[in-house]
Order: sequence, then C-alpha cells, then structure tokens
Amino acid sequence: MFGSPGSGKGTQAKLVTQCLGIPHVSTGDMLRDRIRHGEATTRMVAKMQSGLLVRDELVNRLVEERLSEPDASDGFVLDGYPRTLPQAEHLDKWLESQGVHHQVVIHLAVDYNIIIARLTGRRQCPRCGTLYNLASQPPREDNVCDLDGTALEVRDDDRESVIRERLDAYERQTRPVLDYYRGGKSRLIEIQADNEPPETVFEKIRRALETDDC
Repeated sequence: MFGSPGSGKGTQAKLVTQCLGIPHVSTGDMLRDRIRHGEATTRMVAKMQSGLLVRDELVNRLVEERLSEPDASDGFVLDGYPRTLPQAEHLDKWLESQGVHHQVVIHLAVDYNIIIARLTGRRQCPRCGTLYNLASQPPREDNVCDLDGTALEVRDDDRESVIRERLDAYERQTRPVLDYYRGGKSRLIEIQADNEPPETVFEKIRRALETDDC
C-alpha cells in the first residue's frame, strides 16, 4: 500500500487484509510498538518524533522477521514499506529469494492540503491503535476510544511542523520508489482518494483487484 503520510493507506490496508484474510504489516506500528515497550534507541525515537525516516537496515530486518512468520505465507499487505529505493531493492531481492514473484502496488493519491487537514485532526487509541479524525470520523465520546474507553492521543508525528517534514521526506525519498515500481514488473494500481469516504476508496481498490470475495 503506497501513498504519502495521511493518504489513508493504513485504513485501506486494514480493509484489504480483512477482505483477503492476510496480515497487515505496518512498519510504523512496529516501530511505535518498540518505543512503547522501551525497545527503541534514543536516536530512533528522535527521528520518528521529528518526522524523519529510520535507517533502512533496521526497517528491512523488522520486515523480514515479520514476513517470515507463518501467517504471512499466503500473502500480506505492506503499509509504510518500502519508503526508500534501497528498501524497495532489498525487498525485491528478499521476495525473490522466498519464491514470491507477484506484487501489486496500490498508490493512493491525495492533495497535500487535504493531508495536512486530515493529520492535524487525527487521534489514536494508544491501547488498540484505532484511528479517529475529529472532522471526518470522530469518536462517539470526545477524546475517548469507542472500542475500549481509553483516552485518545495525538501522535508526535501528527503535529503540523512534523507533518510538513514528513511530506518533504516523502517527496525526497519515497516518491522515487513509486517511479521504481511504475517502471518495473509489479502491477501498479492508481487510486484517487482525495475527499471520498474510506468505503468508497476501498470499493475502487476492490474493483481494481478484481475480487468479489468481500
């Protein structure tokens, strides 16, 4: 699942995994989980809080370990990876070594002004990870998770200054990855996802994947 920060790729990745019955693999979730459990270095924490990318070697290792687990043997949805050309090249080589030859890249295209508005209004449950948006998808009770009653939090990387740095990093480092896949062997699906509800965006993805399983 490919797209800039705030494009909705996390939400769509979860919908696709529910549809296809395969795991959702989010590098952002894995890194934030390390921070919560005190397993992250000071440098890693500082980079994530500033909207910068964590070094490729660490992320590659985390992804390889996760994709080697039994539940990923029949497929998986990657969310937030690869983010750099070296990561994309590393992933291709690793998948080739595992006998995986078919990849589908879903690119969610969203205007940057819409992204900034989305992310500054985003809130997340620190316990279950559910995402809300104060404008488009608010919780039933102010600042409280609908599922477990935990107080919602603003992620450090959702501050406007950090969002702009994340978008700059995306243009510098991650946009070339899209060009890499556009010119490669993977199937690239382009989805316009500006102002439509998640269900409508997912329906576009479902039709593009040509699946009636969900």
